[in-house]
Amino acid sequence: MLVLFTKLKLGRWFLYLFALLWLVPLLWVAVTAFRPKQIALSPGFSLEFTLQNFATVWFAAPFSQYYFNTVIIVICVFGVQMVTATMAAFAFARVGFAGKPIVLLLFLVQMMVPADVLIFPNYMVLKELELLDTKLGIMLPYFASAFGIFLLRQMFMTIPPELDEAAAMEGCSKWSILWRIYFPLARPSYIAFGLVSVSYQWNNFVWPLIVTNSVENRPLTVGLAIFAQSYEIGAQWTEVSAATLLVIAPLMAGFLLFQRQFMNSFIHSGIK
Repeated sequence: MLVLFTKLKLGRWFLYLFALLWLVPLLWVAVTAFRPKQIALSPGFSLEFTLQNFATVWFAAPFSQYYFNTVIIVICVFGVQMVTATMAAFAFARVGFAGKPIVLLLFLVQMMVPADVLIFPNYMVLKELELLDTKLGIMLPYFASAFGIFLLRQMFMTIPPELDEAAAMEGCSKWSILWRIYFPLARPSYIAFGLVSVSYQWNNFVWPLIVTNSVENRPLTVGLAIFAQSYEIGAQWTEVSAATLLVIAPLMAGFLLFQRQFMNSFIHSGIK
């Protein structure tokens, strides 16, 4: 028993060590972003801090437009995904139709296909539809989510079918059963799916970089890359660090505020 306890304690210390190593780059970016340019890369500890770096970054690039674009993309993609994934998951869980196992298998296979493989065909489709360099063009390939369908389908399968029968006896249609019974009961799964969807779209870089050319449609990730590339020529690490912190701050704040809900939602959704 003592040996097992010792091993668990050592394992916990190793986790703390890895967490500390993971935090080192983040702490360096945070400290550099608040330090004056003259002493940013100098060795030693200093109590001099400034907000001038953030002001310089905010006015040097259209970050307000980048924020607006990103928020629109994140909200619209998750809103459409929630509707499409809910209806598809309900169909796979409670509606019988010919070939359902095969169709479900095809959806699951899509989860194993890397997104980079679909860049060229998706680009050609958007070109035919004349949706290049538009917010809709960025969002369109993500309106359906195989992960969301699978996650919600697994949750819907745990709901007793007797609730469907009782609601049907009261005169509810399948549409009413879905949105009045299944949708409220699957709240933990929606939280889990929402966290994954929002974080993925917020950090999405390659696809928006390929399909956008104008400031009016660039998200934060692309804007940060262009800004950092222009500033790295002069080694302006304080400005680059401040811009990076501006981009990652909302996600970091959201995770710190909803950390417990984040973990509980995945546990209740059956993801170990």
